[in-house]
Amino acid sequence: MEQIKTIDQVILALDEIIADSINKQNPLGYFAALYRNVTIKVKEGIKNNFFDDGPRMEKLDVVFAKRYLDAYQEWQVAQKPTESWKSTFEISTKYWPIVLQHLLLGMNAHINLDLGIAAAEISKKSNINSLENDFNKINQILSSLVKEVQNDLSAIWPILAKILRKTGKADDFIVDFSMKLARDGAWKFALSLAETSEDEIEIAIKERDKKIAKKVDLILKPGVLIKLFLRIIRLGEKGTIAERIRQLAN
Repeated sequence: MEQIKTIDQVILALDEIIADSINKQNPLGYFAALYRNVTIKVKEGIKNNFFDDGPRMEKLDVVFAKRYLDAYQEWQVAQKPTESWKSTFEISTKYWPIVLQHLLLGMNAHINLDLGIAAAEISKKSNINSLENDFNKINQILSSLVKEVQNDLSAIWPILAKILRKTGKADDFIVDFSMKLARDGAWKFALSLAETSEDEIEIAIKERDKKIAKKVDLILKPGVLIKLFLRIIRLGEKGTIAERIRQLAN
């Protein structure tokens, strides 16, 4: 993925993953579809001067996305990506994880590990604190997509819409999984990497990677009662894998 240098090229690469996942009925397309929507929102933000520094934000988006795209490519050719991504990709062959769990697994690896690395990398020759405001604006973009994702998941599992209406937490359904906390953690990791000497950065990344990989169990093994509830959801999910990917991508 070395040739990817612009946000448009990132979107095209994600389109390829989505198309391939639809063709192969591969659940890895769920996260790619969500990620494509986020990337398009970031592109729109850059175009509309939403960020303090548009060119820098595009650079961050590309460096950030390449970590996912490279990991995906490594997995496809039987190479070993980071532990966080390996743990995520392995789940794509399992029957029981629901769509939401696949999305959360992707966010866990990409936000908790990759985002901090990317932020530190583009800030090597500048003060990383100058990036913080634009970094935080990503939270606003994610929040704007929450209802859209909920609607997609409700279409896949119709009972979800009724549950959200009754609980009155429709606006917090995805955010409550600590999306913002994950990004806060990513920022702290970025600050830590920015202060780490070059010869120790890889060690710091590997330690973080092991820690994040362990979070997979929190998503897949949330307890007996919740696990039973998730299995009920799984049995009630509508459509084929390809149809669900298209639902998330539209």
